[in-house]
Amino acid sequence: MKLIVVRRPARLALAAMFALSAFLAATEAGARESVVTGPKGSTATRQVEHDKGTVTSTTTGEQGNTRERGLERSKQGASATITRRDGSTVTRETSRDETGSTSTLTGSKGQSATAETVRTETGSSTTVTGDKGRTATVEHTRGSLRDKLKARRDGQP
Repeated sequence: MKLIVVRRPARLALAAMFALSAFLAATEAGARESVVTGPKGSTATRQVEHDKGTVTSTTTGEQGNTRERGLERSKQGASATITRRDGSTVTRETSRDETGSTSTLTGSKGQSATAETVRTETGSSTTVTGDKGRTATVEHTRGSLRDKLKARRDGQP
């Protein structure tokens, strides 16, 4: 039998608490509250409410600092808003259809970035456009990793 040595029991306990709260969250719908204690004794309280595609969470730290997150999901897209401790907000709006998706992220000072994904039978292409108009594109070809590695090994592109 192999022995497992735990060198950082506080981190392990914290990780176990997060895993347990995530498991309980997946099995129980509705409102719930959890309190997490860090390795140095500081605590944070998180309140989460679920309701058919809508999730609202509020995390309050030991000094009363609060962070809120609201998320609404549907087959056509999603909308998320995060309100930080300092009151600034970040939003993400996503729309989807059979051919792809478009997401726009807007920062607290009005800057924004857009990611547009187009899906085809052979793969997908995602283009990200930043606040200053700069773009980057990523192409993805469908197929298994095994097929791609074999093709590379055989000298095919």
